[in-house]
Amino acid sequence: MKKILLLASFVFILFVVTACGNESEENSTGELKSEKWENIQDEGVIVAATSGTLIASSTYDDNDELTGYDVEVMKEVGKRLGVEVQFEIMGIDSMLAAIESGRVDVAVNDIEVTDNRKEKFAFSDPYKYSYTTMVVRKGDNSGIESLEDLEGKKAGGGATTVFSQIAEHFGAEVVTYGNAPNEAYLRDVDNGNTDVIVNDYYLSKFGVAAFPDFDIHLHPDLKFHPTEQAVAMDKEAETLQQKINETLTEMREDGTLSELAIEFYQEDASKKPEGDIQEIEGLDL
Repeated sequence: MKKILLLASFVFILFVVTACGNESEENSTGELKSEKWENIQDEGVIVAATSGTLIASSTYDDNDELTGYDVEVMKEVGKRLGVEVQFEIMGIDSMLAAIESGRVDVAVNDIEVTDNRKEKFAFSDPYKYSYTTMVVRKGDNSGIESLEDLEGKKAGGGATTVFSQIAEHFGAEVVTYGNAPNEAYLRDVDNGNTDVIVNDYYLSKFGVAAFPDFDIHLHPDLKFHPTEQAVAMDKEAETLQQKINETLTEMREDGTLSELAIEFYQEDASKKPEGDIQEIEGLDL
C-alpha cells in the first residue's frame, strides 16, 4: 500500500513539475517576444541606426542637426510612444549586423523590405514606397540604355544593398565606399571612375539636384524594381513591431506621413508610385 501511495505521489509531483515547466516555457517565450519593448520602456530610449549621409532621407542640415524623412518619421514614432530616439551613425552595411548584436534596437535608413531579410529580421509596415533608377552621365547615359547594358560597367554602391545586388545580377562590377557621402558616389560617375549608381528614385533625384556642376542625370527611360521601405528590427521583437505599426498607422491616417514625405521629397513617397515600373525576374532578394 505504501509503495502504491509513494508511486502515486511521485506521479503527481512529476505531473506538477512538468506542468510548471510547460507554463514557464510559455511565459519565457512571451517574455522573449516582448523583452525588447520592455527594455526600451525601462530605459526610456530607443536606439536607431542611420547613416546621416542620404540626402532627404538621413542627413545633416545647415545647423548640423540630423534630419531627413526617415529620421523625422522615427522621431515622431518615438514621441508618440513616449520614448527618446537616440541615433547611432553607421554605414548601411553595418546596420543589420548591429541589430543582430543588440547594439541598436532598430534601423531606419531607406531599408528595403525583402524576402531574404524577413527571414532574419522583423519589419514594420512600409512608411515609404518607391522604385529603382540609375544615375548616369548626361552625354551618353554612360552607355546604358537597358538593364542588360550594366554588364561590364562599374556601379558605385554599398556592399550589402539590394541596388548593388541588382547591378551584379546584370553583370556590373560594384565599387563600394563604406559610409561615404552622396558626393563621393556622384563625383565618381561624373569623372568616369564609375559609370552608374543604381539606387532609389527619390534619393537619386535629390542627389543629382544637389550637385548641378556634375555631368550626371537620372536615366530618362529606366524605371524598375518597385520597393517598400520600413523600420528594421530584431526578429523576436514582436511587441516593438506591433507598437511601431500602430503608430505608423496613426501617422498615415492623420496625414503626418504624407506631410513629412512632401517636406523632404517634394512628392508623397508614403504612397505607392503610379505608372509602369519594370519587375526584375530572377533576383534572389
